[in-house]
Amino acid sequence: MQSIEQIGQAILDKVRVEAEGIIKDAQAKAGEVVREATKQREARRLVERDRLMKKAGEEANRILAQASVKSRQELLAAKTRVINEIVEKARQALLEVVDDIDLMPIIQESISALGTEKVRIYATPQYVASLSKNLKKDKELAGRVVEVKQLATGGGIVAEDIEGKTRIDNTYETRLEMLLPKLLPEISRELFGGGG
Repeated sequence: MQSIEQIGQAILDKVRVEAEGIIKDAQAKAGEVVREATKQREARRLVERDRLMKKAGEEANRILAQASVKSRQELLAAKTRVINEIVEKARQALLEVVDDIDLMPIIQESISALGTEKVRIYATPQYVASLSKNLKKDKELAGRVVEVKQLATGGGIVAEDIEGKTRIDNTYETRLEMLLPKLLPEISRELFGGGG
C-alpha cells in the first residue's frame, strides 16, 4: 500500500498537471483574446482614419468650392465695374454731343409712334431754340407740333399727345437703357472673350 505521502504527492502532481493545463489553456485563450482585441483595435483605427480622411477630403473640397465661388464673384465684380465705367462714359459722351445732334429724325419717329395729329415736344433748354428754327423750315411738322417745352435731360426729346395721356420717351438716357440689354453681352464678349 502506498503511503499517504505518496498519495498526497500523486494528487499534487495530478493537480499540478491539471493546473498547468488550465494555465496553458488560459494563456492560450488570453493570447487569442489579446490578438482579437488587437485586430479590433486596428480595424477601429483604420475605420477612424478613413472617416477622418473622408472628412478632411470633404473639408478640402468645401474650401476649394468656396474659394472658387469667391474667385468667380471677384472676377464678376471686376467685370461689372469695367462695364459700368464704359456705360457711364457713354452717358457722359452723350451729354457732350447734345448740341451737335439733329433731333428732327427722333421727333418725326416719336410723332409717328404716337399716331396723333397734334403733339407736345419736350427738349433740353439748349435745343428748344434750335427746334423752333427747324420747325419753321418744315411746315408740315410745325403744323403737328403744338408746343415745345423745356425738359431737364441729358439730350433727346419726349413727345406726348395734347391730352398728356400718351408719351414717347426718346431721351438719350432712355434709348441707352433700352440698348444696354442688347449691347452688354456684346461688350462683355469683346472685352472678356467667350461668354463674358
